[in-house]
Amino acid sequence: MTPKLIVQKFYESDAIINPITLKKFLHQDVELQWNSSKGFVKLDFQELMNLSVEMSIAYTQSRIKISHLLVEKELVSVRYDHIVATIENPTEEMLLAHFMVIWEIKDEKLFKGFQMSQIL
Repeated sequence: MTPKLIVQKFYESDAIINPITLKKFLHQDVELQWNSSKGFVKLDFQELMNLSVEMSIAYTQSRIKISHLLVEKELVSVRYDHIVATIENPTEEMLLAHFMVIWEIKDEKLFKGFQMSQIL
């Protein structure tokens, strides 16, 4: 599978709120460096799995709307909006944040990520 297809399938899946699906996409040595409007965090495999569990508790739905998907060898850049529905209001979708991420793919898995986000 090409790096572009791996990343595209990841964001089209429910992996962000489904740890079982997420595990299929993550390299065991994954690292995500994330700059957000709330600060910087570096997440490893287990921390990303924990985040997926937390999100599955808070949100009934998660949908990614990709606006840009660019590829250069093993690097894939994605610009997307993350849209969710909360447990409290499962029938209404809301825009959670805007994201830009560059993923390095290794062994057909997400390996190194550099992400920026801005919540609304």
